[in-house]
Amino acid sequence: MKKRSILPIIILMCSILLCACNNNGKSMKNKYADKTRENEQMEYAESTDGEADTDGQIEKGYDLPIDACQREEAEEDCKEMMGLISELYKNADKGDASNVVISDEVMDQMVERLKGAGCPVTITAVYSNMENYKELEDFLNAAIAGSSGSVVIYEIHSDGGIGRYEYFYDGKDMYVLSTKAAWSDDDKPVITYISYTRIKEWRFTDKGYFCYELCVPEYPEVTEILDGSCMVRVKPITEENREMSQKCVLGLAYQGNNLLCSDWDADHMENLDYNGMYEYLYAMKYQEQFPSEDYPDGIPKDEFEHLIMEYLPVTAEEIQSYAVFDEEKQTYAWVRLGCFNYAPTYFGTSFPEVTDIRENNDGTVTLIVDAVCSMILCDDAVITHELTVRFSEDGGFQYLGNKILDDGISNIPEYQYRIVRE
Repeated sequence: MKKRSILPIIILMCSILLCACNNNGKSMKNKYADKTRENEQMEYAESTDGEADTDGQIEKGYDLPIDACQREEAEEDCKEMMGLISELYKNADKGDASNVVISDEVMDQMVERLKGAGCPVTITAVYSNMENYKELEDFLNAAIAGSSGSVVIYEIHSDGGIGRYEYFYDGKDMYVLSTKAAWSDDDKPVITYISYTRIKEWRFTDKGYFCYELCVPEYPEVTEILDGSCMVRVKPITEENREMSQKCVLGLAYQGNNLLCSDWDADHMENLDYNGMYEYLYAMKYQEQFPSEDYPDGIPKDEFEHLIMEYLPVTAEEIQSYAVFDEEKQTYAWVRLGCFNYAPTYFGTSFPEVTDIRENNDGTVTLIVDAVCSMILCDDAVITHELTVRFSEDGGFQYLGNKILDDGISNIPEYQYRIVRE
């Protein structure tokens, strides 16, 4: 998948980062490189500080004690999988940054290597399909029917490390043993994390998502809310739906503009946030971030209107009427989305996923789109909407209208314009 290392992360995390909080944490990759197994276990195991705490932890459901045999098996399996991709990692272009990011091409090659081992394997990127997914699907269907069992899946991370997740169902409760491995400075696999946790609740959706909530510390043990929600795509997305998702909706999403999260058509376009959507349309067209530093006094009239009219059936006169426009300077206002003009919402972290495509008699195409939110809400369809577009022979397209189905608009926060129109 193209651009998957950048855009999905922006979509899923920018609400959290809006207030300019900086993450100064050190990379997990080097943290444990020079430690012995005994010291590693002391540092990353969340289990056995004392037998007196065991009953309490079992009741809470997190930091559960890990059986020594299970621990050894998980660690050895994880390192074995790392061994299968070690040459790919060593030969990959890692750049000069302290935080390694492996290219999409190399990650796909890593998936193929692990796929050959016969295990379910996926990557941390939106629209990614799980290879050998039937094993996980069969486990979940059996658990729904009440049958106990277990399954192991592997997840390749963007830094070239691996996560191993072993799910257990005992006929009543489900648990997950999570193990993570990274690469040391001398390209050796090291285990950086292991935990055993009860899953508070879970479901396997019709669309094929495994959604679950982990047991996590709660108030008064902690004062902040800890998000234990997780989503794993099991059933694959079709290639056509992935292509349309990437081309038409991923660049917009549901934050900073309301093109996908409001009802509008060619006759009712006055409530669209033109000043907000400009930067997203710019990134879609030019495949780079909007250079806001080049426009300290606003976006020139012709540039703004030309880009908007390329993607929407609206005239220059209508844009001037609907958007925040300075007639004297002949510029359109733009401000960065931030904590002073936007209240972060979990819905805003959702990513749009095309689930069906309908060709209309007039030559237009209607995309049925779900808003998928993996944070807190853990919902693979917070809203479902129909987005109508018209494609041109040169590969371009224009948005013609959007309709939110089943009164879904009442279930999402009211849209907040970053620039108030006077």
